[in-house]
Amino acid sequence: MVESRVPFWYHRRMSEASHTVLLTADEIAARVAGVAAEIRRDYPEDTALHLVAVLTGGCIFLADLARALDRPVTIDFVAVSSYGAGTRSTGHVRLRHDLRLPVENRDVLIVEDIIDTGATLAWLLEHLGRGRPRSLRTVALLDKPSGRTVDAPVDYVGFTMPNRFVVGYGLDHDEQLRHLPYIASLELPAVTASGEPEQETGQPH
Repeated sequence: MVESRVPFWYHRRMSEASHTVLLTADEIAARVAGVAAEIRRDYPEDTALHLVAVLTGGCIFLADLARALDRPVTIDFVAVSSYGAGTRSTGHVRLRHDLRLPVENRDVLIVEDIIDTGATLAWLLEHLGRGRPRSLRTVALLDKPSGRTVDAPVDYVGFTMPNRFVVGYGLDHDEQLRHLPYIASLELPAVTASGEPEQETGQPH
């Protein structure tokens, strides 16, 4: 018998969790098309964009955006972490998976699911900038400017969000709820591993 690595209190929290839909699937699809149109206007028609998606939350947004751009694209991925299994930031960015392709002389567009503190995006801009791309811009499906602690420019934004923890459309809570076709705010009964109450914080990225 294989013992679950997920603590009992996590299953209790998820079973008691509730969520409120903030953005429907139709609203997301319409805005992704709108963001793609903004991007197309800023680049010549013969420009092939190099999309760098931040795993894992950005993968669904990347897939929809790449098709909506309606032009040749190349795709790569980078994985970083700024917080662990909960909703509390670790305070620093750690590289977990680096780029497979060089960015030199490419028109690079960083594709993020959500920008909150700005720490991850600022780190990525510096990291990719060292590769000498021809241009380097950023697009985020969601932006929570009220949580910003680091100045990080976002060139294209899908939606501006309140400072709430959100899931769905690729966004998760401890790898759960990515499959939801909409975006919702998640409300969990807050407890620690020992069963004590815990105060939830924002969604750093």
